[in-house]
Amino acid sequence: MLASTSTFNNLSTWKRFISEGVLDSARLNKQIEESWYRCRQEQVNPYLREGNSVLTNELLTVQREKNALLMEIALPHLARMNPLIKESGMIALLVDSDGYVLSLSGNEKTLDDARKINFVEGVRWTEEEVGTNAIGTALQTGEAVMINGMEHYAIASHKWSCSAMPIYNEKGIVMGLVNLSCPITHSHPYMLGTVASMAYTIEEEIKIRSYRNELAFIQHAIKLADYYCNRHFIVCDQNEMIVSASKLVRQKVPKSIGMRLEDFLQYGYQIELESTSLLTEGIEVSGKCLFLVEKEASASNRLFSAKTFHFEGETGISETFQNTIKQVKQVAPTEASVYLYGETGVGKELVARAIHENSSRKNGPFIALNCGAIPKDLMESELFGYVEGAFTGAKRQGYKGKFEQANEGTLFLDEIGEIPPAMQVALLRVLQERKVVPLGGNKEIPLNIRIITATHRNLNELVNEGTFRQDLYYRLNVYPIYIPSLRERREDLPLLASYICQQNNWNLPLTEELLDKLRNYHWPGNIRELQNVLQRLSILLLDEGVDYWELIHSMYSLGILQQVEEQVSMEFLDLENQLTIRERIQRDLMLEALQRTKGNVTAAAKLIDIPRSTFYKRLQKYGL
Repeated sequence: MLASTSTFNNLSTWKRFISEGVLDSARLNKQIEESWYRCRQEQVNPYLREGNSVLTNELLTVQREKNALLMEIALPHLARMNPLIKESGMIALLVDSDGYVLSLSGNEKTLDDARKINFVEGVRWTEEEVGTNAIGTALQTGEAVMINGMEHYAIASHKWSCSAMPIYNEKGIVMGLVNLSCPITHSHPYMLGTVASMAYTIEEEIKIRSYRNELAFIQHAIKLADYYCNRHFIVCDQNEMIVSASKLVRQKVPKSIGMRLEDFLQYGYQIELESTSLLTEGIEVSGKCLFLVEKEASASNRLFSAKTFHFEGETGISETFQNTIKQVKQVAPTEASVYLYGETGVGKELVARAIHENSSRKNGPFIALNCGAIPKDLMESELFGYVEGAFTGAKRQGYKGKFEQANEGTLFLDEIGEIPPAMQVALLRVLQERKVVPLGGNKEIPLNIRIITATHRNLNELVNEGTFRQDLYYRLNVYPIYIPSLRERREDLPLLASYICQQNNWNLPLTEELLDKLRNYHWPGNIRELQNVLQRLSILLLDEGVDYWELIHSMYSLGILQQVEEQVSMEFLDLENQLTIRERIQRDLMLEALQRTKGNVTAAAKLIDIPRSTFYKRLQKYGL
């Protein structure tokens, strides 16, 4: 249902409701009236002049990744409407289901006005944050709405006219919404109809995409079941519904397809191994492949128990990494502090996430911080946060530090060996007292978090050198887990290469010739370097003039792989850690542009709207 309201600019009605809570129901549309009462009950500040809850660039990137499908489908539609939107003096927003603004475009003058009230990308514009508004009220009611002038609860939006409509997926769940906003002087009667049309168009494409992906997923699942016909094997969708099963499974449980996994396991099966890497590229429907054993035939040395173990990456088959996984499974259900150690690029954060996802804290936040990438003078505020006015340049409303962000969840501190001595004392105190005091504040905030630390350096040596406190070392090193280098798990290379290519949709033929080259290489940069090599190969192969076999034969001479006797510089190995969030985003945009333009640098530079000379400089800077 589309709900619209007439222009409302009665200042006395608003003032009376704010001061006395009294409202003549004839004055307002029922939808707005109900929203005002919700805002009053939630004690929203009606005198708010700007949005306060704005994500950092890092967290905005995470939020966009969570809503990648919505952005991929919706942004082209917004781009097509952009000329009309600009001409009309409006701005268009794509907002996710949590109320965060993912993208914002349109008339430059209106964009400038929007920035004055912090109406920017990354801001959270819900009723709880800024009161009655088209975005927040549409998310609250699940309906389209147009809100004008003083119909807004907070004065920040009193000079604005806004329309929004939710976008539903094929299951009837709100994925986000489309919003059109402009100064009240530019308000148009057709704004609500325009957002409704845009939202319906996006919804239809989402449904078509979902149907195609589901069909492709089922077809591929059937092929996998045929391939593993001599093993006890099933494929489940994201709802843990079985969509295909091998011949052995169907013989034992004829009605297995369509059953829920929980019910199916009652027929005497246990999960031996779970994998997502077998699900081919181009299929966006999530699911998992399960290799099973019959309970009476289960061996004592199985890798996985009947309780499902969640690991976002590829576990492989090597004994050395399976031992790591075994340790992760043992420590994950406990509250013990874990210390991960191993070379740069082995996947320490992935293992840390696995510990979190398999613990009782899995529904809480997982917050990661690379201590080596934070300037020493900013580390204290990044970890402990600060209150408003704590120092010059501090954000309004202050900032929650990583400890507070991770409350009720897990805090992962990578490269813990880089923390300076003064911060080590502060960190030890927080770990002992389980309380944190933000900079400039005097109120202690109790913490309920689990700490996981990691480093590629030898902490024992740092303790002996006197650069790392011994008492902090023993506090963190409760349960150490070694993560093997890629050289120690060469048998996993084919599975890892396949998984990386599938996750990134890289159309790279993994022939035996290429896999042999990869197996025989020394991998100083480990899995991170493997990902870089595969990405570079996939980009080079976009050029139709490049011969695959010649490229594979020339990987050393072209510098794609380094000669074994060459020592890879620490600068190369630590490049990923040295890049800021902004630089990583720049690099990823460049790589995506190169893929879309099949390696044409001029076209790629034009695609992301930067000078070609700047593009070349960044290619060199990021080692691409």
